[in-house]
Amino acid sequence: MMSKYITILSKGLYSFIKTKYENGFNYLLDITAIDYSEYETEHKQQYALVYILRHQDFKQVIIIKTYISSLYIDSISDIFSGANWLEREVYDQYGIEFNNHPNMRRVLNHREFVGFPLRKSYPITKGQLLYEVDDLLDEMKNHLKYKNIKDKDLMFLNIGPAHPASHGTIRTYVALDGETIAAAITEIGYLHRGFEKSCENHTYNQIVPYTDRLNYCSAISNNIAFVKTVEEMLNLDITPRAKAIRVMLLELSRIEDHLVCLAAILVDMGGLTNYWYIYNPREDIYDLLSKLTGARLTNSFMRVGGMANDLYDGFKADLKNVLIKVKEGIDEALSLIKHNRIFHDRTQNIGIISAKDAINASLTGPNLRASGISFDMRKDNPYYGYENYDFDVVVGSIGDVYDRIMVRFEEITQSTSIIKQVMKNLPDGEVNIKDASVVLPKKEDVYNTIEGVMNQFKLIIDGVKVASNEYYSSIEATNGELGFFIVSDGSGTPYKVKVKSPSFSAIAAYPSMIEGSLLADSILTLGSLNIIAGEMDR
Repeated sequence: MMSKYITILSKGLYSFIKTKYENGFNYLLDITAIDYSEYETEHKQQYALVYILRHQDFKQVIIIKTYISSLYIDSISDIFSGANWLEREVYDQYGIEFNNHPNMRRVLNHREFVGFPLRKSYPITKGQLLYEVDDLLDEMKNHLKYKNIKDKDLMFLNIGPAHPASHGTIRTYVALDGETIAAAITEIGYLHRGFEKSCENHTYNQIVPYTDRLNYCSAISNNIAFVKTVEEMLNLDITPRAKAIRVMLLELSRIEDHLVCLAAILVDMGGLTNYWYIYNPREDIYDLLSKLTGARLTNSFMRVGGMANDLYDGFKADLKNVLIKVKEGIDEALSLIKHNRIFHDRTQNIGIISAKDAINASLTGPNLRASGISFDMRKDNPYYGYENYDFDVVVGSIGDVYDRIMVRFEEITQSTSIIKQVMKNLPDGEVNIKDASVVLPKKEDVYNTIEGVMNQFKLIIDGVKVASNEYYSSIEATNGELGFFIVSDGSGTPYKVKVKSPSFSAIAAYPSMIEGSLLADSILTLGSLNIIAGEMDR
């Protein structure tokens, strides 16, 4: 997927982006910064800001880059609500402040953290012990003032980060008027482990296991999104068999992730029987992946140029049995809730986000499609031959909890159909390309020839060399558009890696979605967004 690259002066950035917004580029994918202080060639300034926008036709992507001479620039959060947290992340990691931002605070790192970790001058080994807990009172008071709400008769309550209903390490601080949430703010970062900083110190293939820890409920999707970006930077075309297997594994990952989400949210509303019907097939998928990759959860299966190994003998039969169990579990679970009044009362007209607000908040995937927006990268920007498979894009109507649940149920059916089509027409051949500068040699060559030994040594020590470039690519992962913006400097390790995380944008939109709703309904709203903390916090 080629993106148009535009470099502009920083003083005209705000007006340029606003003009682009008015001309149809109304979807903000990501904002990040680049510290060029250690780059191989000299740049105009030490820092540059990068904005990635998508057109309303969902096909065109532009990357806007501006060099900045000072660490202050105008915020675009009044144009895109999704820019709020993205700009906070840039401030948190690089120390670049955005003028007129409504809440310029750290978002991933602790509020007492000293320094800005993604600056090249900050050593990765520099640890900090931070003990103080932020009570969030100051942030809540500012938020109440912004909403023109008096706090005299309000009760303040923490939900998480250790509460089971938070579905991960997420803390939501709410101001309650009776049982109604008058205001809400969210604190994240409890699972932040410096993924993007770590990428700068590892070769491209060594990063693959780190991607497993993003969305650990569908780890192979993260593997594929990353190596796909690197392969496109190298202008590599992987084999037809590798493409087909990746499609199959992407859809299998989508199914297992949706099963976890649906099982968890049905438990949240008391449907324990549904949980077992849905969760048991997920265990079968894990067993299948364990036989294929050697690991149930963090598979680390992809490699630049292909994958670790081909399908094992008997895989097709095992997969067929798993898909039968998935269908049986889904059918049973749906039969219990299809006409269940409690289920409908708890999910319909709850946690609504309109199509316009969902786009402005940078939501993607099932959370966006549930609001009625038919955007799916497998259809709008197809890759790996998705244009050759027959499947439907599932959309909701009003973007409530019910829509988000039912979209995921139907997507499981569509993914099952895609997998069957892949396996019916699975190409023969190799799963890895034949390129000694990219793919490790066969073991017999390593053991028996000096050329094989040297090739293995160079690839392990130096890594795959990627020419200097700045590139963005993405896939339709389980929770939406999962993208990687990579800056390469010609070496075997990336100069910079930025993850476009669908969960990060979803959790940023969550507080506004639950304000005005009942406390009990906020739990289901959170569950329906399927926030994965590893992907959110990175």
